[in-house]
Amino acid sequence: QVQLVESGGGLVQPGGSLRLSCAASGSISSINAMRWYRQAPGKERELVAAITIGGSTNYADSVKGRFTISRDNAKNTGYLQMNSLKPEDTAVYYCNALILLMTYQLRAYWGQGTQVTVSS
Repeated sequence: QVQLVESGGGLVQPGGSLRLSCAASGSISSINAMRWYRQAPGKERELVAAITIGGSTNYADSVKGRFTISRDNAKNTGYLQMNSLKPEDTAVYYCNALILLMTYQLRAYWGQGTQVTVSS
């Protein structure tokens, strides 16, 4: 079965950096679009970054200039590079990918989430 496995979260000091990974496995042909979301306690889930099949990117205003979304198609893996982290970036981060299956079906999948905590 297809799954997305996230990694790279952890505890970091303000101003530090982390790189989150979202690796797809299973009987897939390719990753098309990918999005990263985050959800802090007591807050709604928000979209922080997105990348299209053609490589165009979009970012929430709160992270623009600090976060970078990318993909490595050969590895079927997406990334979220997070620099200059702030305490308000603390949240559980989730990847969501639009996957082209070997059957030529297009389907969305979610990662399990990874905790990012920014604190001194």
